[in-house]
Amino acid sequence: MIRIRFCNLLICLSVLVANQVSSATAQMPQRGGTLQVAILGWTDDTHYQIRNFDSDKKPVIQTVDIKTGKGVVIPSVKSDRELIEQALPAGTKLSISDVISPDKKSVLIVKDNDLFFFTIGDKELRKLTSDKAPEVNIRFSPDGKKIAYTKNKDLYVYDLSYNKETRLTFDASDKIYNGYCSWVYMEEILERTSHYAAFWWSPDGNKIAYLRTDETGVPVFTLNRLDEPDGVDGLIEATPYPKPGDPNPKVKMGIADLATAKTTWVKTDYNIDQYIAWPFWTPDSKKLAVQVINRDQNNISIILADALTGDYTPIYNEIRKTWVEFHEDIYVMKNGSGFILRSYKNDWENLYYYAWDGKLIAPLTNFNFRVTGIDRVDEDSKLVYFNATGPQSTESHTYRVGFDGKNLLQITTGEGTHNVSISPKGTYFIDSWNSITSTGSIIAYNRNGKKIREIYKFEQPVYDPAKNSRPEMIKIMTSDGLFNMPAILTYPLNFDPSKKYPVVFTIYGGPDSKNVIDRWQGNNPSWYAQNGIITFTVDHRGSGQFGKKGLDYLYRSLGKWEILDYEDAVKWLRAKPFVDSTRIGITGSSYGGYMTCLALTKGAGYWTHGFAGSSVTDWRLYDDVYTERYMDTPQDNPEGYKDGSTLTFVKNYKGKLYLTHGDMDDNVHMQNSIYLISRLEDEGKVFEFMLYPEGRHGWGGAKATHSRNEANNF
Repeated sequence: MIRIRFCNLLICLSVLVANQVSSATAQMPQRGGTLQVAILGWTDDTHYQIRNFDSDKKPVIQTVDIKTGKGVVIPSVKSDRELIEQALPAGTKLSISDVISPDKKSVLIVKDNDLFFFTIGDKELRKLTSDKAPEVNIRFSPDGKKIAYTKNKDLYVYDLSYNKETRLTFDASDKIYNGYCSWVYMEEILERTSHYAAFWWSPDGNKIAYLRTDETGVPVFTLNRLDEPDGVDGLIEATPYPKPGDPNPKVKMGIADLATAKTTWVKTDYNIDQYIAWPFWTPDSKKLAVQVINRDQNNISIILADALTGDYTPIYNEIRKTWVEFHEDIYVMKNGSGFILRSYKNDWENLYYYAWDGKLIAPLTNFNFRVTGIDRVDEDSKLVYFNATGPQSTESHTYRVGFDGKNLLQITTGEGTHNVSISPKGTYFIDSWNSITSTGSIIAYNRNGKKIREIYKFEQPVYDPAKNSRPEMIKIMTSDGLFNMPAILTYPLNFDPSKKYPVVFTIYGGPDSKNVIDRWQGNNPSWYAQNGIITFTVDHRGSGQFGKKGLDYLYRSLGKWEILDYEDAVKWLRAKPFVDSTRIGITGSSYGGYMTCLALTKGAGYWTHGFAGSSVTDWRLYDDVYTERYMDTPQDNPEGYKDGSTLTFVKNYKGKLYLTHGDMDDNVHMQNSIYLISRLEDEGKVFEFMLYPEGRHGWGGAKATHSRNEANNF
C-alpha cells in the first residue's frame, strides 16, 4: 500500500492528521505540545493510574480508586524497557532493534551482527551467535525459552535453555527466501511493521509456520544511487518488483517441527498464482489456519491444515464482485471453540464468530456502520468489547456484545472520538474523549454504562481569532445525490468573511483512507492558517466513510470518482463569498500526489495550484498487489488504466504544478514522475520539479526542511 514514511513534510499534512496514534495517552488534547492528563492503565479492577499535575503544576502519577475518586501520588513508574536498561552492565544501552522477552525480564541485544542475551540479575551479556551474517526479524517463542530469526534469508531457531542454534532451512538464495518475505509482500500484505518477517510461532513454542518465497520469475527494478557518498561510479540497487500483470512471487506455507528440524508443507497447489498469508494457530498447536486469496483478489479462503501431514480442509470462503482483503486481526478463542473475524458480508465491517469446522456460531453484530476493531474478548464472561464508528462515520465509540450476538451495549455516547480503557474484569470503563468542537474530558462508567464521575475535564481554550484557527465540520452532497461527503474547513487567523481567501486541499485520497475525523484539532495554527490560507479536507465516496457501497465505486476506475467528488467540493467552495476561486490549491504525497497531479490534468480548471510529492502518475508503474486489487490487470482493464493515468490528460493541464520525488524511492519509483515530466515537456507545459537525492518514499533532515520551504514559497 502506498504510504508516507516521514511526515515532517508540509505536503504530508493531511496524512499526519489522519493517522495520529489513537492510544488513550496520545489522544489527549495538548497545550503547546505538552501532554496534559492521561490514563496510564489499571493496577487492578478498581484502581487505575493517571498522569496528572500537582498544585505547582508539576506532572505526577497517581493511583486512583475509581469508587471514591481519591488518588495517591506514587513514584514515577518505569517502563519495562527502562527497568531492563538500568540492570544492564555499565556502558550497555538498548537500541530500537533489541527485543524484550514476553515476561519483560530478559532482552536480546543485537550488536556487531551478533546476538547477546541478558536477564535481569545477570552480571554480563551472554553471546549467542558468532558469525558475519546478521540475524534479523528476531522473535521470542510464546514462553520466552526460544528465539527464531532469519539469517541470509534462511530460518533459524535458538534454544536459550540448551544454548543451541538450529538451522531449519537450507535453500535460500538471492531469489528464494524462508521465513523472510518479498518486498511486495512486506509492503502490501504483511505490512511494513513485519520488517520482512514471514514466520509465526505456535502457541506451545514447538513449531514455526513460515512462508517460502521464490522470486525467480519476478521482474527486477533497478535504482541508481548517484549521490556523492556513493562514489563517482555510482551504485545499483536491484529489487524484484512485480508491476501489474507481471509474474508474482511463488509462495507456500511450511510448518517446521523444532524437535526434528523438519518441515511439513501445507498442500496448496504451488503452481497456482495466489497469495498466502496471515496464518493463525489452533490453541492446541495441532492445526494451522492459512488465508489464501486468488490473483484476482476477489475470493478469499481460510484453510485448516494438519501440522503433521499438511492436509487441509477449507473452513471459510468469501467472494465479492470487486475485491476482498486479508483478515489481519482475527481473534482466536483460547477455549478452542473457534475464532472471531471482521467481514464486509453486509457491505459494512461486522463481527462473526466461527467454529473451527467452518460453521457460523453467531453473527455478533449487524450494523449499517463500521466495526473498526476488537478491543478485548472476555471468554469467562462471554463478552466481546469492540470499537465502531456508530451511525456517524466520523466518530469512534466502544461497544460490548455477548458471544450469542445479544445484549448489545454502547458504552460511549455523545459526539467525537472516544477511547476506552476497560478494567481487568470489565467492571468499569474510563472514556477519554474529544471532538472537533471540544477538548473533551475523561469519564468513568460502571459495567452497565452508568456514569460514575467525570475524572478530568480538559481546559477549553478561549477562542482568540488572532491566535487560533477555527475548524468547522461540514457535509457536501455529491452531484449525483448519493453521498453526503464529510469535510473539515479550517479558517485562518483573523478570518474576515467579507474578504476572499485562497484555499488548499490537504488530501491523501486513497481507497479506504478517510481523513475526516471528529476530534480536537489542537490549539496551534498551521502555517497555512498563519498565512491567510483556508485549509480543506474532504472524504470522497471511496474513502471508507460509506462502507463497501462507496468503496466499490473505485473498482477498475481509480482516479475517476475521487476527482469527480473533489470537483463537487470545489463547486461548493466557489459558491462561498469568502473563497478566492482564482487560488484553489491541492497538495498531498504518494496517493495524495497522484490526486494532485490528476487534479491539474483530468480535473483541470477546478484547481489552480498543486504541490505533489512522490506521486503515482500511471498505475502500470506501481506494484501489482495493490494496483490489481482495485484495477485488475492492464490486459483485463485497459480503459480503466488509461482513464486513471495522469498521462492521458496532460494536454488538459492547467495551473501551476510543483513536483517532488526522491531518486531512491523504492515504493513509488521516480519513474512515475519522469513519465509525467516527459509528457509535460512534450506538450510545452510549464511546471516545476525538485529532485531529492537519496530520498526514499519521503525523507527527513535538511532535505525535508528544504521541501517544506519550497512548498511555502510556491
